Amino acid sequence: MPSFDIASKVDPQAMDNAINVATKEIMNRYDFRETKTEIEFIKKEDIIKITTENDMRVKAIEDILMSRMAKQGLEAKSLDFSNEAYASGAMMKKEIKIKNGIDKDAARKIVKDIKESKLKVTPAQMDDIVRVTAKKIDDLQAVISLLRKQDYGLPLQFVNTKS
Repeated sequence: MPSFDIASKVDPQAMDNAINVATKEIMNRYDFRETKTEIEFIKKEDIIKITTENDMRVKAIEDILMSRMAKQGLEAKSLDFSNEAYASGAMMKKEIKIKNGIDKDAARKIVKDIKESKLKVTPAQMDDIVRVTAKKIDDLQAVISLLRKQDYGLPLQFVNTKS
């Protein structure tokens, strides 16, 4: 039976490239000259740590980072900006979590939307992916187009297509 997986993954190498280019841009910008600004990417924990002197610079770094991610083909939806910047001495620090995998709430919503579409497919939640099987490939393509119209707060990739 034809099937595919719905996943949400961020390529760590592309993310590392985006962060390196953003760091170079920050070093060359006039408004960041002679500041103690750092961007650190911790691959094992999927966290980006920003350290700078004030809240305005934190926002500017976020904007630079999002534009560099777009140029690397990464979506800004994969970053979780919900943590607020906090003061640590004279510096402001912020941790940005990278969303990898589909969380349980989003997976439930995806499965619910697929079932409500009345298409002849079978969605199944499996860890951090959702597998969809059907008798016809056309039904699977209809599911993909349905999900692309929705916003689940994270980028979706359609992988492991088997026919």
